[in-house]
Amino acid sequence: MLHVVHHPAYVSPAPADSQFRFDKYGLVMEALRLGAAAFTVHEPDPMPREWIEAVHDPAYVSEVLTLNLPREKERRIGFPISERVARRSTLSPGGTWLAAKLAMEHGYAANAAGGSHHALHESGAGYCIFNDLAIVANRLVAEGLAERILVLDLDVHQGDGTARLLEGRSEIFTLSMHAEKNFPARKARSSLDIALADGVMDDEYMAALMDALPMVLDRFGPDIILYQAGVDVHADDRLGRLALSDAGLETRDRAVMSQAAQRGIPLASTMGGGYGADRMAVARRHAASMTTLADEAARAGLSVHR
Repeated sequence: MLHVVHHPAYVSPAPADSQFRFDKYGLVMEALRLGAAAFTVHEPDPMPREWIEAVHDPAYVSEVLTLNLPREKERRIGFPISERVARRSTLSPGGTWLAAKLAMEHGYAANAAGGSHHALHESGAGYCIFNDLAIVANRLVAEGLAERILVLDLDVHQGDGTARLLEGRSEIFTLSMHAEKNFPARKARSSLDIALADGVMDDEYMAALMDALPMVLDRFGPDIILYQAGVDVHADDRLGRLALSDAGLETRDRAVMSQAAQRGIPLASTMGGGYGADRMAVARRHAASMTTLADEAARAGLSVHR
């Protein structure tokens, strides 16, 4: 059974003068409903402001929540902040938090949003407002729910914001595997970065992933994995520079879950990037990622023992 976190407010009208469209979050749920896999929907609460401010500059948080974000920060994010977008910006990390709690109970759960890995301490960036991955990792440790956390970022873009926000945290390991020449131009330093050349296809991609992931899991020994499962590594993605096929995405997600299941590590996934003119095709890739992860968790008999 797939446990998926979704809130109707994840879907907002398209911001003016922006290429970003929030409708894919509704389309993903439609793709799940059209599929054959059984799933249960859980509705998140907003992330409490104090936990957002534990990671982000309180002045920046106030700018977002009072709709007073300076124009230059809006440009860096890529769209203006409306009341609905501000509400969504607290619900999305709340969704990743709920997915993490559900994963600890069931082995795997998905937030049908989140993965906002470019958001920085004093500003958002690259369509990201608040960094749900960093917020949730910090809260899990602070509340004593996990001692060690792996943030596994397989989006085509480096998780630069996550790396910067969690830099120096020995209890949190950030692993980013991304296209070397893609956004952001100035890379951060994750605990481990794997930079791939343009055009990398399925076999080379999987070789790089499997050269690193089992080693990190064995040496670091995380209590939970927060998985940024971006599908913009797909060959048809508008903003990607890699060339994975549908089969390659499935192989990636099965491998990630298999490695977690072998070690009894719960895993919570977030959607991350996926872009293209055919937004339903992108939504189907996100939905397929979630159902593949759930299917592999069931097949591998993931039993959480931590």
